[in-house]
Amino acid sequence: MTAKQASAKAPPISVLFVCMGNICRSPTAHGVFRHKVAELGLSASVAVDSAGTHNFHPNSPPDERSQAHAAKRGYDLSDLRARQIQRTDFESFDLILVMDAENLEALNNDCPPAHLHKIRRLTEFCLDHETPVVPDPYYGGANGFDHVLDLVEDACEGLLVAISCKLASQQQRNEEQN
Repeated sequence: MTAKQASAKAPPISVLFVCMGNICRSPTAHGVFRHKVAELGLSASVAVDSAGTHNFHPNSPPDERSQAHAAKRGYDLSDLRARQIQRTDFESFDLILVMDAENLEALNNDCPPAHLHKIRRLTEFCLDHETPVVPDPYYGGANGFDHVLDLVEDACEGLLVAISCKLASQQQRNEEQN
């Protein structure tokens, strides 16, 4: 059985990326991770979404600068739309990854205690960068959007390693049960 076949039988793992307005950082992470998941043939096993802690831009596409910088690296964000995190997201998603301390605090305040363990900083998964935050590029220049992409790509690589291990573990349990 190939890894792709094994992962297709595993229950989906769901990841939600969260920033403040869901127009810069979290849709960038959403688009990058979705792309990397698809490249590995894991789209049937890994669900990806994004949301904001605030409802500043409901149903808006990602910031044009985010889209342009992502497109230069081969990521399409054009189909994504901003939304605010909902209480049901805490139950629905396996992993909720925030961009900074403010996002972390907001979600920790709103999250039911049974689901607090799902909330983590995206940068915990960085392989090469050491930073606690993905900084908000909204009020800055082009370099800020490139820096966000650098951090997000690095963290998404680390996240893929972690999720691949979890999928392999699930597959092993499934095989042992059969």
